[in-house]
Amino acid sequence: MTANPSTELLDNLLTLASRTTAVREEVRVWSMSGVERLTFPDDTTAIFKYAKRPFDGEDQALRLAHTLGVPVPTVHASAVLDGWLGMLLEDLGAPIREADDLDGAAAAVVLHGTRTASALPVLDQERLRTLPSRALEHLGQLRKADRWQDTDDVEDALDRIAQAAEARSAGTTVAPFGWVHSEFHPTSLHIGRHGWRLLDFARAFTGPGLLDLASWHGTLDTPDPVRLRVFLDTYVTEGGTPDALAERGGLPAEKWALGWHRMWAVEWFMEQSIRWINDPATDPAYIKAVRRHLTDVLHLLEV
Repeated sequence: MTANPSTELLDNLLTLASRTTAVREEVRVWSMSGVERLTFPDDTTAIFKYAKRPFDGEDQALRLAHTLGVPVPTVHASAVLDGWLGMLLEDLGAPIREADDLDGAAAAVVLHGTRTASALPVLDQERLRTLPSRALEHLGQLRKADRWQDTDDVEDALDRIAQAAEARSAGTTVAPFGWVHSEFHPTSLHIGRHGWRLLDFARAFTGPGLLDLASWHGTLDTPDPVRLRVFLDTYVTEGGTPDALAERGGLPAEKWALGWHRMWAVEWFMEQSIRWINDPATDPAYIKAVRRHLTDVLHLLEV
């Protein structure tokens, strides 16, 4: 994997778009991706977004979503170079306000009502059930690399969840089951003068839509099942399937959703630690996040 090749990627994209030069302005940049605003000589603008694996399929997801009628930014051009994706996107400008719960519920209804796309990865019951065992495999790899050594509590928690996973994963394919945005937060919903657009489709998949609804309020605060139940009610009122309120895995929908969303996040954090980021310097932060989420999972899934 090469260093960030954003300049070469941008050159390729400008060529594809029949442009020659652009002034670059950073909007948000981190180690695995970046977003910039481009201003062209004729004063028109576009968004330049680049990201490395595993975020390098977003152009396909955005084009699929657009084809199926989901409001998303238009992809003007995209290219891949040395494991990095670059995209020229429609510039939606500054939002007129922040997205609220009503906006989120309405957008989720549209997304979850969209026809399933076969190109997306699938998180069915079997895949959901194996999340804790997959996390244990990541832990084994980390320990082989002499990392995550004092984490017996993490191993114990994952063992307990793995043993309960067969029963608790029941109901995975109960509606809404289909498109899952997976980064579904107010910051991913752009409210503009001409309506709303969903952003950030880098990790979209086919799976239980309740994971989107569980992610809406973020993961920094303690999970709040009562707050999520209100959001689920709003979702149904806005036209979402009433099955969103159905008990699954022997649990109320809101506890099931929050518990499995946190378990999904744990497995992702641990895979990042060993595979995508693979930087021991980040271990303390990742271990702290994993411990916090696992405490929530044990409580929410009642294991």
